Amino acid sequence: MGSDFYTAFILPYAGIIIKICRAYTNSQEDFEDYYQEVCLQVWRSHDSFQEKSQWSTWIYKISLNVCLTYLKKKKGSHYQHFASDTLPAEAVADSKTFADESINQLYAAIRQLTETDRALILLYLEEKSYLEIADIIGTNANNIGVRITRIKQRLNKILNMESN
Repeated sequence: MGSDFYTAFILPYAGIIIKICRAYTNSQEDFEDYYQEVCLQVWRSHDSFQEKSQWSTWIYKISLNVCLTYLKKKKGSHYQHFASDTLPAEAVADSKTFADESINQLYAAIRQLTETDRALILLYLEEKSYLEIADIIGTNANNIGVRITRIKQRLNKILNMESN
């Protein structure tokens, strides 16, 4: 992968890739593997991008597919806290979320959700419309709102149990 491609087409979207990879991994090593695999898959598949959606939507789809595929292969890992000094340097400059403990708690709670629910809540937190979420996930937009409401309730329960 050329550095020009990485700089132009991946680095501006590193925040998306980081958030998704972080929600689907339990260790720093897995995170780095997922991140690299997403970048590789974006590079490999960029010729098939048909511009029917935004590039960021394409990045979301690839990131989710890679994470879900890897997750199926790597069941049973233990959670390890993420440190900002071990993330890709370009990505750390772009994302301040790793220094905030409340964000770390939210990600820990999100990792307790099912794979699909993780994807839905991440896209919701990115302020994607229900139509965009449905397009990225590959589902019908009609029930997205109800599912997100239920996910938020589950996250609230998880976070309240952890704080007690």
